[in-house]
Amino acid sequence: MADIISLLPDHVANQIAAGEVIQRPASVVKELLENAVDAGANEIQLLIKEAGKTMIQVIDNGIGMTITDVRLAFERHATSKIKSADDLFSINSKGFRGEALSSIAAIANIEIHTKTEEDDIGTCLKISGSKFGKQEVSVVPNGTSIAVKNLFFNVPARRNFLKSDKVELSHIIDEFYRVILSHPEIKFTFYQNGAELFSLAESNFRKRIANIFGNKIEEKLIPVEEMTSVAGIEGFVVKPEFAKKSRGQQFFFVNRRFIKSPFLHHAICNAFEGLIRDRYHPGYFLHIQIDPKTIDINIHPTKTEIKFEEEQNIYIIIKSMVKHSLGMFQVSPLLDFDRDPTLDTPYSLGQNSPTKIPSVEIDSSFNPFQQLDLVRTKASEDTWENLYSGLNISASQIDSEEELKIAIKQTPKVFQLFKKYIVTTTRSGLLLINQHRAHQRVLYEAFLTSISKKKINSQQLMFPKELELSNKQLAIFDDFDDNLKAMGFISKRYNNKLTITGVPAICEDRQVKDLFEEILAASDTPEQLESFSQADYIAKLMSRSLAIAGNKSLAIIEQQAMVDDLFACKEPLTCPFNRKIFITLDKEELDKKLN
Repeated sequence: MADIISLLPDHVANQIAAGEVIQRPASVVKELLENAVDAGANEIQLLIKEAGKTMIQVIDNGIGMTITDVRLAFERHATSKIKSADDLFSINSKGFRGEALSSIAAIANIEIHTKTEEDDIGTCLKISGSKFGKQEVSVVPNGTSIAVKNLFFNVPARRNFLKSDKVELSHIIDEFYRVILSHPEIKFTFYQNGAELFSLAESNFRKRIANIFGNKIEEKLIPVEEMTSVAGIEGFVVKPEFAKKSRGQQFFFVNRRFIKSPFLHHAICNAFEGLIRDRYHPGYFLHIQIDPKTIDINIHPTKTEIKFEEEQNIYIIIKSMVKHSLGMFQVSPLLDFDRDPTLDTPYSLGQNSPTKIPSVEIDSSFNPFQQLDLVRTKASEDTWENLYSGLNISASQIDSEEELKIAIKQTPKVFQLFKKYIVTTTRSGLLLINQHRAHQRVLYEAFLTSISKKKINSQQLMFPKELELSNKQLAIFDDFDDNLKAMGFISKRYNNKLTITGVPAICEDRQVKDLFEEILAASDTPEQLESFSQADYIAKLMSRSLAIAGNKSLAIIEQQAMVDDLFACKEPLTCPFNRKIFITLDKEELDKKLN
């Protein structure tokens, strides 16, 4: 038998490896920005065109590279960060694997200009699909400028799977946030298609947060700080009353490296327990400083996952630290037996009015041991008969959805169970409807109809709602604006401020802000990916937010209207999120339960 195993060519191996490291333009932005930070730069520029699909360029004033280093940097497993395996346990830099630049070079065209302080003249190198082009001298300032053009030009399948420019730009901004928040001492500028999106001067951590998410966030932040032998933790948490349904303001940094940790996120949520509503998420910006020997970041090429040696202890520290800060700022309820002098009645109030001795009125005829005659009123027989009417009808098999609708119309008797379910009778037995999911279905189809017809009832707000949008939210809003207008939202935008003056008639004032924030938090969420279109996605979000709660009492007329509206829908079986809306219990099932 002939040998069948052979070594892959280098360019093929590089393309395969690149798929693990470089998934989209945001991955390139992350790697280039982190390299610029590792180079010791105090001023970094990011320039992109067409959401990174055409060009991504990062310019820094770091230490630069020599003629030899600039060529070696694009070889696989070439790095200046570590020398041996032992160095993996004392990593303080962003990169260390030596895979990023070689992976980028395998799937894009690269042009790099670099110069060190010691050199009189710089170097220019061009690479296309791992193939080195000409290398020549270049007159450039100290530092490095690297431009990545035509990303995935030789991997068309990967390029076809990229999302719209708005979605890809949203991911780039996410990666940009993670770098600039971990290094507020560095000046950053960000240009998209020649337009400036960010210009951030060097500052402290609190100011950097305000520069990104708006100045109003400063009054929402609660400082937290704790120094222990295990780790040092400092940063800010957002006050409970400003918790959001989206997860856009949740940042963990370990040794100035952004990480994702569901375990530590759970610690924050535990600390906020009882202070925020269900389905709302706390915001936080926390820096964890820890001995590199006690962590392992070499788990995934993206380096966002991490293993802690003392994970349980860090969990306890974070939870107790956040609770303590919330208590200090009187966010959580406290027992305080000290009298607050500011609550005393001013003496001047009693100067112009005579003092009266308080009097107590007593009913001398009251006898607590007196037996009261309790009169029980008997409900009319007609009432009880009406409640259970239809249950004694002989069972008939309902074979179609149309027959179910007819059965509902013939027996319109309803009642509510546990403030969550609507119960009605059919010819075959009982119908148990989840009122929250039923209302979601009704609203969802109504919103889709409104978008298609471009007509919906809108109501003017007495007091307009004002939102301060981040750059990321501005990009999303411009993409969603037409569909939001079709839904009945009337708004005006001036720079980064959005004023909402009209909303759909079904929407309450208190729901407007949360609903908009949830819509603007959309980027590449699973729900949006599962939706057929942007309009479908918005209709799902609005139906979920505006549907009646599962613990709300409904009048008889409201219950009956809910049943009628549900079975007037095209798809009454499931809610917009593919969950069952109702179940039927026929006579045979009921007989089995009672036997």
